[in-house]
Amino acid sequence: MTLLQITSLLIVLAGAFGAINYLFLRLPSSIGILVVALIASLFVIGLDAIYPASQVEETIRAEVLAIDFSDALLEGMLGLLLFAGALHVKVSDLKAEWRPVFLMATLGVALSTAVVGTGFSWMTGMPLMIALTFGALISPTDPVAVLGVLRQASLPKSLETKIAGESLFNDGVGYVVYLVLVGLAFSSGGHGDMAEAHGATSTVESALMLFAQEALGGAALGIVLGWLTFRVMRLIDDYALEVLITLGLAFGGYELAVALHVSAPIMAVCAGLLIGDVGSKYGMSEETRRYVDAFWKMIDEILNAILFLMIGFEVFAVAFDTSSIIAGLMAIVLALIARLTAVAIPVLMLRPFRNFSKGTIPIMTWGGLKGGISVALALSLPDSEWKPLILTATYIVVVFSIIVQGLTVAPLAKRVGREPGLDVWRAI
Repeated sequence: MTLLQITSLLIVLAGAFGAINYLFLRLPSSIGILVVALIASLFVIGLDAIYPASQVEETIRAEVLAIDFSDALLEGMLGLLLFAGALHVKVSDLKAEWRPVFLMATLGVALSTAVVGTGFSWMTGMPLMIALTFGALISPTDPVAVLGVLRQASLPKSLETKIAGESLFNDGVGYVVYLVLVGLAFSSGGHGDMAEAHGATSTVESALMLFAQEALGGAALGIVLGWLTFRVMRLIDDYALEVLITLGLAFGGYELAVALHVSAPIMAVCAGLLIGDVGSKYGMSEETRRYVDAFWKMIDEILNAILFLMIGFEVFAVAFDTSSIIAGLMAIVLALIARLTAVAIPVLMLRPFRNFSKGTIPIMTWGGLKGGISVALALSLPDSEWKPLILTATYIVVVFSIIVQGLTVAPLAKRVGREPGLDVWRAI
């Protein structure tokens, strides 16, 4: 199939499955599309098991595998989704919550990676470095899914900002940690015998340099490109052209970051924050603000629908067996424990200096939904004997997170997070 045919098919199916969900299931839009896609996929797999001569599953599996989900997300959709998400977060709000956001997006990702990696290595016998790579790819939360389900919860502004800011930045940080660990794990086979001490030291130094280059370079590039775009938009009063310029910033900036070997997700977040706050206030007319806001909300909704549709179809790329399913179920528990650690420790560290809204820890723990980036990173792993197990476990965790946590986090937030301003001990 050509790229145009694939795109057309995905849009048609996203619309059709969205209509089925709206008319019958009445679930939140993106979650409903995922559920319908998953049901359709499992129906085809079951039908093929009953009538193996039909070979319908094999045909669809071949088409699904022909779509490079990893490239489609990491080098296309992710930049637009992160830019759109950041566009609606105000820098002034983020500045007031920068300490918890920073700690959760950095220390939290590191803690989550360590908890999942160590536990998964112990449970499956997987080499520790490879298990840590799994920990890194399963640690980022999906900002679009998180914000989508929490819009109904009427959370205090401070808690909403923490959730939005942490979700946006931990995608970029988690991706960088993943790249570092992939280099360490698969350059040595993941068995810890990285040759001699000098070689090991050199590898660690290279990893640290890579982290600094990716994270700091991505942030700097995003700020520079966002500022230059803002300066251009100040000279223009044409809403159609200004919408096009923001689209060019998201697309072109992401590709430039990839070419410069800096973090494209962090670039997208920083550029989106600058345009959404400074650019919106000082570089756009009221009419332009309305059109830019509406355009990016629509892009957000469309891409999110297509992304969740693709996640539902990726079941065809996953090899399920008893041991892999058991490992995936254990990984769900590990991911939740790791998420609790990633949220609770930064909150407890900051408790002497500030108050936290009621329900901060349970809401942010249960609301840390996993999404497409985890599946894409698992698919992009180098081939090894452990890749099928990691992919299966990742898929199980993501589907559980989106469907079970996604459908229950808003009621949880409404129940435990209605009264702002209480300290962390009452938030636990």
